Amino acid sequence: MNTRAWISAFRLRTLPLSLSCIGMAAFLAAAADKFNGLLFFLCCLTTVFLQILSNLANDYGDSVNGADHAGRTGPQRAVQSGAISASQMRNAVVLFAVLCLLSGIGLLLIAFGLDWNALLFFLVLGALCIAAAIAYTVGRKPYGYAGLGDLSVLIFFGLVGVMGSLYLFTRRFDYTDILPAFSCGFFSIAVLNVNNVRDIESDRQAGKFSIPVRIGRERAIVYHWFLLSAGTLSAVVYTILRYESAWQFLFLPAVALFVRNGIAVTKLPSEKLDPWLKQMAMSTLLFVVTFGIGLLL
Repeated sequence: MNTRAWISAFRLRTLPLSLSCIGMAAFLAAAADKFNGLLFFLCCLTTVFLQILSNLANDYGDSVNGADHAGRTGPQRAVQSGAISASQMRNAVVLFAVLCLLSGIGLLLIAFGLDWNALLFFLVLGALCIAAAIAYTVGRKPYGYAGLGDLSVLIFFGLVGVMGSLYLFTRRFDYTDILPAFSCGFFSIAVLNVNNVRDIESDRQAGKFSIPVRIGRERAIVYHWFLLSAGTLSAVVYTILRYESAWQFLFLPAVALFVRNGIAVTKLPSEKLDPWLKQMAMSTLLFVVTFGIGLLL
């Protein structure tokens, strides 16, 4: 087994972004005195499995559908390069779908016990998350090729990732918590947008109609600044609504990193944008950590 190829296919650099929404939910729960360490661990484990599933399905789907080709700007994928066969990748997708399901069931049993209404609702929600991770690039009509990836990220990295995880801790919804959920969602879309701006030409050739392909690079840059601004504004409004001390604005210095990202997307050519995916993902994680610490101080 080519261990290095599999580790590369897992795309571990994406994990900080997937953990950001869980971290946000955990900080919000801790601020409400509802944090549970075991639930947090199982949330993280399920999310890691789900993110790796998405990455493997993306590798497989983009190779099969032609988005990964010789003219692609980003790093070479495992199936595209031949390091992992399409059948091996397909089997890995099935394996991680099962791991997501098992981990998710364990998480729900710890959170809800035998509350069958809650179990059924969140089990269906979890199944939708698994299906969304696979269907982004896999199948005859992958929704990522229709430009719906951004909406999916807002739903699953923002609303479901934060609000759903928070409910596991607190067993209640607070309408103001949708604002930090939107922050995570908008910043996560920004990571995807950097990826799509980088790949705009190769995606166009492959018939992958991402948002940047549909609206062009100049408007995609404006869209990127909108995402960064909307994510920041959501956090500021939440802080004002729930204001108790100036420490709650501890996240503001992290905004400078988002500005740097926006400038890079605006000025750099596509072939130089790849490092800024990781920068945006890590900046989002730093934002979540500083936002959460500010809530607890």
